[in-house]
Amino acid sequence: MSRSVAADVAVRARQSPDDPALLFGGVPDEVVTYAELVGAAERIGAELAGRYPDTRRPLALQASKSTVAIATVLACMQAGRPLLLASTELGRELLAELVERSGCQAVLGVVEERLTHRPVAGDAQGGPVLPQDTSLLLTTSGSTGVPKLVPLGGAGIDAFTSWAGSAFALGTGTRVLNFAPLNFDLTLLDIWGTLRHGGCVVPVDHDRSVDTKYLLGLLASTRPHVVQAVPMFFRLLTEAGTACEFPGVRELLLTGDHVPRSVRAGLARLFPAARLHNVYGCTETNDSMIHTFSAAEAADREVLPLGSPLPGVLVEVVADGEVLRGAGSGELLVSTPFQTAGYLGEAGAKDRFVVRGDRVWYRTGDVVTRSAGGELALVGRTDSQVKVRGVRINLEEVERVLQGHGGVAEAAVVAVPHAVSGRALHAFVRRSDDAVTGLQLRSYCAAKVNRAAIPAAFHLMTDPLPIGPTGKVSRRLLMEKIE
Repeated sequence: MSRSVAADVAVRARQSPDDPALLFGGVPDEVVTYAELVGAAERIGAELAGRYPDTRRPLALQASKSTVAIATVLACMQAGRPLLLASTELGRELLAELVERSGCQAVLGVVEERLTHRPVAGDAQGGPVLPQDTSLLLTTSGSTGVPKLVPLGGAGIDAFTSWAGSAFALGTGTRVLNFAPLNFDLTLLDIWGTLRHGGCVVPVDHDRSVDTKYLLGLLASTRPHVVQAVPMFFRLLTEAGTACEFPGVRELLLTGDHVPRSVRAGLARLFPAARLHNVYGCTETNDSMIHTFSAAEAADREVLPLGSPLPGVLVEVVADGEVLRGAGSGELLVSTPFQTAGYLGEAGAKDRFVVRGDRVWYRTGDVVTRSAGGELALVGRTDSQVKVRGVRINLEEVERVLQGHGGVAEAAVVAVPHAVSGRALHAFVRRSDDAVTGLQLRSYCAAKVNRAAIPAAFHLMTDPLPIGPTGKVSRRLLMEKIE
């Protein structure tokens, strides 16, 4: 297993021990130096070696971001010990299932900056065989069932963090905002890429991640240079109506999902000096494509292109089992130097990974269009397509149409069973203009979409739409609101 991230952080601690590694916003701000972070990792590493001498069996860590939690990941990287990063939002039964499936010998936690241990009973020989290079075990969102386990190899992590460091200059003196939880693949850039290159991570408190006042204060006090976050973060900021500006931000990365044009239009005012990037990737492959765009493009284009592949990344569009050579639409397949070789213990999911020649391709499940000039744009998910009266409808396309209405702040569409049409579409809309009615929205859709794609019902809401653990709107929670 490659241990370059932990090794490079240790070198930083020796060469520049007093440089800030972590900056926790507060009154006053809390700074953790490289020497302090590596010292904590060494103490934790010794504790883990004493308790769990078998470094081949993984451990699980379920913890919010803290010095101890980040030091624990570093300690496991340094020891070549696989580590399952579990969401803090996982229930005990679901966590137990993931721990059993991955063969973890204990679940670690953090309470008052102290590492806690919960050993797991089990046969040391009965666990799954991990890929030899496994460093971190991530999970998919599990929005359609039990999350899948995604083993990431050390070589892939090294390749990605190397690219990220050079692409965004994450070196000494650079502060990088970390919005995502510790178990997200986004942290490979904003935590591990930053620390590997000597920058300073500014973690967002997960418990206050939807508190707009807190987020604005954190940006003002810590003055990050690089910001990467999911659409919800940018929506909260642009809808706050604040006169604040953050001219110190030089790189702004939008990732995780489509960011509505209404949100993108406000970014240039908040971040006047920033380069704007649309980043595309999956947990299974990490970032795959990037598109750098201007403020004018942010405000004018309904859907941003996916952009150019990262170094070493190949992309293909497949329609009806054949690789699409010209313009058209189909499923996006990617092959990256950063990707997993497959899900752990998921024999039924092998069709998502396609071996062709010496490359492994991942079927993303994302439907894209390719223009005559080769530009790729995301349309939606293959699993977001439903049939209404025999017509195939993409729910995300309907959502984007609704989000283009000037009086709509957010929109999400779900399909429910219907005795006559097979499926009926229900639209959940949070209005930015209280005067907007369901009848107006129906007429608006009628001018822009197929008749079958016009929602049968509009649910007008004042509160933000419910979100799941990935920061995306949860269709499951919306379904529960339908009587």
